[in-house]
Amino acid sequence: MNYILLFLSIVLVNNVITSQFLGICPFLGVSKKVDTAVGMGVAVTFVLALASVITFFIQKLLNLTGTSGYLQTIAFILVIASIVQFVEMFIKKSSPSLYQALGVYLPLITTNCAVLGIALVNVQNNYNIVETLINGAGAGVGFTLAIVLFAGIRERLELADIPESFQGYPIALISAALMSIAFLGFTGLIKL
Repeated sequence: MNYILLFLSIVLVNNVITSQFLGICPFLGVSKKVDTAVGMGVAVTFVLALASVITFFIQKLLNLTGTSGYLQTIAFILVIASIVQFVEMFIKKSSPSLYQALGVYLPLITTNCAVLGIALVNVQNNYNIVETLINGAGAGVGFTLAIVLFAGIRERLELADIPESFQGYPIALISAALMSIAFLGFTGLIKL
């Protein structure tokens, strides 16, 4: 499989937010400022890439393919929670302002369905270690791209004259829908 096509596919065509609708909670919650969105995107990218690789090895070592899905899910969630705790401690020490800006959404990466979803997709598609890493990192880059673009749109909307009934989340949801439609334009661009 061509690794570049796999990467572009997960970033643009099968984007976790605009196509698969995973990770919407931090997408809506942390996308009011571009700086905060970039920080969240980098954190999610790191967690996605690392969790993908570690869950690959857990899948192979514990041979979870023949077991019930719940054991696999529990093992993957434990790995993701551990990685998120590490990232949270790192950000708290290295960038207290970013840690404050991310607030409750940083520990919520643990329950971000995009992270678990990508780990399960990697197993389901029987990716090798390189494909797993590319798919995980690409999903993180796609998440970052979507959240940063959306944060830029929301910053511009703050300056726009919007009717009172559309202010806040209504206009944010309309903008997110339009952005998803724009990403839909990449469909058919890459065929794996």
